Amino acid sequence: MKLFIKNMVCPRCILSVEQIFIIQGIPFRNIILGEVELEEKLSDESLEKLSVELSKVGFEILDDAKSQLIDRIKNLLIQKIQGENIEPHFSLNKFLSGKLFKEYSALSKLFPVVEGITIEQFFILQKIEKVKELLFYQEQSLVDVAMNLGYSSTQHLSAQFKRITGMTPTQFKMLGPGHRKSIDKLSG
Repeated sequence: MKLFIKNMVCPRCILSVEQIFIIQGIPFRNIILGEVELEEKLSDESLEKLSVELSKVGFEILDDAKSQLIDRIKNLLIQKIQGENIEPHFSLNKFLSGKLFKEYSALSKLFPVVEGITIEQFFILQKIEKVKELLFYQEQSLVDVAMNLGYSSTQHLSAQFKRITGMTPTQFKMLGPGHRKSIDKLSG
């Protein structure tokens, strides 16, 4: 049996979920982002307890196919951005269709119904948060950030950054860390 879990977006999330399963005494085979493979089916009571414990730390069990698909889309996009080095001509269409084996047109129709924003808008919001992170830690120049995140130029990055945040990357750097958002909270 597999459980699909919303808001698992990083390796620390996997560790948190793993600890909850261990504490609850629920045997599992494998845990990856957004998914736990169980050794056996859970009783309704165990599933309810698990759901309560997961929700205490910001996770949620997904029980319908549409929600599971949306969560997979979000996880794939977050992983892509966190891995950086996005090709300049990166195609969301080809990437998601290839990973999910579904027509992009169907994915792009479903996503805004559930999330309230398009896949493209979600992807841009995620990229802007990654830009904020990289600017805050000052590990890369704006040129390198633009190149690694698939922007055609620093001007394109700066224009998109200003459109989303209302400030330039330089203005953001002067403000400090208080203007960053958790990547799992970026939706419509």
